[in-house]
Amino acid sequence: MGIGGISIWQLLIILLIVMMLFGTKRLRNIGSDLGSALKGFRKGMSEPDDEPEKLEADPAEPAETAKEQSRSSES
Repeated sequence: MGIGGISIWQLLIILLIVMMLFGTKRLRNIGSDLGSALKGFRKGMSEPDDEPEKLEADPAEPAETAKEQSRSSES
């Protein structure tokens, strides 16, 4: 017996039906999209959190520097 009472022949028939419904090209695209999503998720989980440092900065500072730069370029 296979996984959960499903034999290998039943799994092959299900795989054949899925391939006939979606086609191999579409299944390949779905697989590559899923793989890239998992890769991005793992990369995001392994990177250290830098966002708390960014949140601590004063949000008004970038606006003030932009105003100063526009004033200096007008002169």
